[in-house]
Amino acid sequence: MPYTVDFKTVSTAGLESSPVAEAAAGLRANEARYFRNKYNHVFVVNPASELPEVVDRVSRILREERDIVIESRPLEATAFQVEDLHMAYVFYESGLAINVMYSLEDGKRAVGFKLADGMEIPAELESKFKFARQKSKLAGTIRGSYFVIKGEYPPTPAQPQP
Repeated sequence: MPYTVDFKTVSTAGLESSPVAEAAAGLRANEARYFRNKYNHVFVVNPASELPEVVDRVSRILREERDIVIESRPLEATAFQVEDLHMAYVFYESGLAINVMYSLEDGKRAVGFKLADGMEIPAELESKFKFARQKSKLAGTIRGSYFVIKGEYPPTPAQPQP
């Protein structure tokens, strides 16, 4: 069932099983606020089990590009297009959020990692990335990193928006 993320009233709906549910909800709301303010896009997520093609694509990119397999269970996912960017997100039980930005026009592609406040850096990422810190009113301290995608991974169709 789709869930429209509200960045004014942060809710842990869909993330309750996370040990850092409040911070993960703040991180998800932070992403929703960014897309609303920059692109006037409403950020909608689904249970990951309802969007296996999104989770599989993100997992494939991580595995093929950097030999990374995320150990945490995916809780939510989304895929959408804003302007010429196709975006895919997976939110994990650990508090990790991964996004894939895939430009449809200029070939710019990247994977971004964001860690919810209070979570440890996952072992599968710890030795491969350095994480910069960013303050957020919604999410506390967000730690983030990214890498540029070199291969071709055509986007999955964007999910319908309410």
